[in-house]
Amino acid sequence: MMIDVALVPYEDKTILYQLLQLYQYDSSEFDGHALNQHGFYLYRYFDHQWAEEYRRPFLVRVDGELAGFALVSLGVPQAYMKLSTAEGTNTITEFFIMRKFRGKGVGKEVAVTLFNRFPGAWEIRQTSGNKNAHAFWRRVLASYKGEGGYREEQLQGDSWDGPVQVFES
Repeated sequence: MMIDVALVPYEDKTILYQLLQLYQYDSSEFDGHALNQHGFYLYRYFDHQWAEEYRRPFLVRVDGELAGFALVSLGVPQAYMKLSTAEGTNTITEFFIMRKFRGKGVGKEVAVTLFNRFPGAWEIRQTSGNKNAHAFWRRVLASYKGEGGYREEQLQGDSWDGPVQVFES
């Protein structure tokens, strides 16, 4: 199985938009996403992926077939982080692997590829109700960093509600 993690060129932004629709539908049971009056899920930071230097949108393909995406923010200032005390922290703002490819190691390989491509401090967050995402990230980080190789806290407040993991890649 060949897994490719590549930046989304601006010309292909409609591909990412369509995958974001699937992702937001999939996660709506946990975070309350609602369709707008035109039948679409809105994503406030969609166009920012190509306009802000620190953002990186990636498409995931398995054997050439679209399989998901990852939206990454690099070097986010400490003031915007929940737990990381690093001057600049990388974070996966959104992560989606289509159901067809789940449970086959695709998500783990994509995550590790991103961690290795952008070494440094990382902070990963999951919505409190998304138990599957929480279990996924715990498995990935335990494999990548070893037990105790990352710190995790459960945050509950106005700006975030859910588990957060912090580590160095």
